[in-house]
This record gives sequence, structure tokens and C-alpha cells, in this order.
Amino acid sequence: MQQKLIERFHKQRFMFEELVKRDFKQKYKRTVLGMGWSVLSPLLHLLVMKLVFTQFFGRDTPHYTTYLFAGNVVFSFFREATTGSIVALIANAHIFTKINVPKYLFLLSKNVSSLINFGITFVVFLLFAAIDGVTFTPRFLMLIYPLCCLVLFNLGMGLILSAMNVFFQDTAYLYEIFVLLLMYMSAIFYRVDAFSRTVQRLFLLNPVYCVIRYVRMIVLESTIPSLAYHLLILGYAAAALLIGGLIYKKKNHEFLYYV
Repeated sequence: MQQKLIERFHKQRFMFEELVKRDFKQKYKRTVLGMGWSVLSPLLHLLVMKLVFTQFFGRDTPHYTTYLFAGNVVFSFFREATTGSIVALIANAHIFTKINVPKYLFLLSKNVSSLINFGITFVVFLLFAAIDGVTFTPRFLMLIYPLCCLVLFNLGMGLILSAMNVFFQDTAYLYEIFVLLLMYMSAIFYRVDAFSRTVQRLFLLNPVYCVIRYVRMIVLESTIPSLAYHLLILGYAAAALLIGGLIYKKKNHEFLYYV
């Protein structure tokens, strides 16, 4: 089964590469700065959040700029990848209704495009961390783990959301509200240690917060999380992929009747 999927993907490699190029170009179409927005946009978000929240939450937080940036860059990646995935099928219905191509390619292209933007922004984040006086250690290599898990989680969520949006096109509107709520529940600009132990554990029910916390532990505390924490993040990614994959496998042939 896995070998067949790999062979099928290899046959569609050219189309996939073209979809990624198209998605990436469309984001900056008719803009003056083009790819420069990949750097400027998160920096402007960081500036606004720093001006607004420093006096309220940052007075007693060491390296608060880096703390903010870590939360913002991770959450922005999650938001861009998943919101882009929601419309992946609807927006490309004119293609797969005429040509027999794997529908997951459209979803993958959205995620790869978001990953490229994230990679550029994450380099800027590391530069800011260095300017902010953060000490770089070999433990920074461990950042690969949570970020890979986040990529898989985004892909799984994209599979779920894009399928839901085919059958229920209110999904996109409802998801906007959900993402806003999730942002405030991800401790981007405040610290969770101000809450009780019980509430702190509840934050761990948020997969995006778990990744943000992992990044902060490595960058700001130079601490590697426990094995249980690694398994928790991996579990969220695996669950999202499994559920999304099952939905696509079951509903794949029905998409044509609803788009």
C-alpha cells in the first residue's frame, strides 16, 4: 500500500512541484515586496504585540521579545497551513473534476508553500534570539523534532478540514473563530505559570501550545522536555494524520459530487 502511494506520488511529481510554485507565487501576487512579506509580516506582528503586551506581561519575563516571537512564529505557521488547506479542494475542483489526479496533492502543495514561508521566518526568529542575547547550544538541534511533528499535525488537520469544507462550506467561517480562540489559548503573549497546576495541565490539551512550549524550553531555558512530552506531541500529530487519512480514504470518491 505504502509502496503504491510512493510510486503514484512520484508519477505526479511534476504537477506537485508546479502546484507548490503556483501557491507560493499567488500569495505575493501583485505585491511590491513579494517574498519580503515572509519576513516583514511576522516582524510587524511582533512589533505590535511587543508594544501592546510588554507593559502587562513582559516586565518579569526574561527575553520577552524572543518569548513572543517563538509563540507568534509557531502559531502563524499552524494558522497559515491549516487555513490554506481548508479551501484546497474547493479551489482546485476545476482540475480534479477533469483530470484524474490524487486530490491530496493540492493539500500537500498548500502545506509545502506554508513550510517555505515558515522556514524563512524561523531563520529570522533565530537571528532575533541571538540579538536578544539568547545563548545558542547544541540542544537547538532538538527543535527539529517538534517542528516536524507540527508539519505532520498541520497536514492531518488540513486533511480533516478540507474534507469537511467540501460537505459543509460553513467550515471555513467557523474555523476563523476557532483559530482566534486557539490563539488566546496558546499563551503567545502571557505565561502559564501564573495559573494553578490544574489549569497548566489543561493547556497541554492544545497541540499548538505544546509545540510552542517545547520551542521555548529549548531556546529560552536550554532544557530538553521529558520523554512523555515528546510522545504527547507525536501522539497529536499521529492522531491528526490517522483521522485525516481515514476521512480521505472513505470520502475520496464523494468529493466529485459536492464540489
